[in-house]
Formats: sequence, C-alpha cells, structure tokens
Amino acid sequence: MKNQPFFGKKLLLDLAASVIFYTTIPLPNLRELEFWRVARFAPLVGLLIGGILGLCDTGMSYLGIPVLTRSALVVSLGVGITGGLHLDGTMDTADGLAVGDPERRLEVMADSATGAFGAMAAIALLLLKTTALIDIEANRWLILMAACGWGRWGQQLAIACYPYLKPTGKGAFHKQAIQSYKDLLPGLLLLIGLSALLFLLDSKRMFLALAMVIAGSAIAILTSAWFNYKLGGHTGDTYGAVVEWTEALFLCVLTVF
Repeated sequence: MKNQPFFGKKLLLDLAASVIFYTTIPLPNLRELEFWRVARFAPLVGLLIGGILGLCDTGMSYLGIPVLTRSALVVSLGVGITGGLHLDGTMDTADGLAVGDPERRLEVMADSATGAFGAMAAIALLLLKTTALIDIEANRWLILMAACGWGRWGQQLAIACYPYLKPTGKGAFHKQAIQSYKDLLPGLLLLIGLSALLFLLDSKRMFLALAMVIAGSAIAILTSAWFNYKLGGHTGDTYGAVVEWTEALFLCVLTVF
C-alpha cells in the first residue's frame, strides 16, 4: 500500500513527460521527469490531442462555422499542438526516400532543409486530412481521437518490430521503452475501448466501431512495415511519418462508413 502513491506519481510524471515531448501543450515546470519512457504513453497522448481537436470542432459547429473551414482549422490546430513534430519527420522521410541511392537516404533525412518531395508530402497529407474530415459528418470527435490514437500506436509498432537505424537521435531512446509486443497491448486495448465506447453510445454504430479497430490496426501495421521495407528499419523521422500517414489514411478509409 505504501508503494502505490509513489507508483501513481511516477505514472503521472511519465505522462507529463510524454505530453511535453510530443506536444506544445503548456505544463508547469516539473522535476523528476524522465523522457526515455515517453513512447509508452504515445497512444494516450494521441487520444488527448484528438480530444482537444474534437472539442474545438464541436465548439465551432455550435458557432455555425461551415464544415470546410472547421476541417481546415482542426487540421491546422493538430499541427500546432504537435509543434509540427511528426509532420517534420514526414517531410524528411519523403526527401530521403526520393534519393535513388539507398546508402544516402539517412544522410538526406538528417539534413534540416526541406526539399521538394518533403513539401509535396506535407501538402498531400494536409489535403487528405482536410478533405476526409469534410466527408465525415457524424461522430467527428470520436473519429479524431481514434485517428490520433492509432497513428501513435503505429509508432509504437514500428519501435517494437523493426530495428533503429541510427546510433543516436531523439528516437533512439524509444527502443528502451518499447521492447516487445507486450508493450503494444496497453495502447491496443485503449483504442479498442474507444471503439467500444462508440458502440455503447449508439448500438447501431457497431459496424463503424469494428471498422475503426480493423482499419486503424491494419493501416498502422502496413505503414510501419512499408517504411521498414523501403529503408531496412526506422528512425525518429519515420516514426513521425508513420503517425501522420496512419492518421491521414485512417480518416480517408472512415469516409466510406
């Protein structure tokens, strides 16, 4: 019993570290933060980000703001909340994959300058997310939460299943936090629970709830596997690319339902 408060405090500090690392959400100065475990809480942080986006979208809907403007503002706010962290990784990854020589790809990805392919990838992602959201009329807040959650579960999957290609870097310590398939279960159960919530709120939405789980997990698996196939592993940049592409493709698939 004496250890429970300490354990609870440790979890809260780790969660706070994850929020600080992955977002620009302002938090008070906290001591005793350790950032090497932040990847464990990535799906939960994703749900937090999606919840903020969904709340803002709902508020704008009550104000009568048209769906196109709302969708564009929500996507822009998503970039702002993350500080463009994952989008920057997506652009660097696109620049690296555009290089014909596989041995030079990591070198190009490490260059902070954004090339033409990186800019095109960013434009494509933002357009896909915005247009997909325009076509999603109901349960937008829940779908936004699911998209952000599954994107970050895809990141965890990439960390657990594939080698890290650099000896150092911001993504290197993620391998210490996510070391086996067991570390993927909490995030997976959390996201399945989110879909179960949709079913509990409206039993007629069972098909949509199942589609969210199947589409989210499948897209996360495929995107992380594809980048591994192209590069022979992952880096911090490709972790961000997995997040962004999983989110965008998930939203596109959900327009069907």
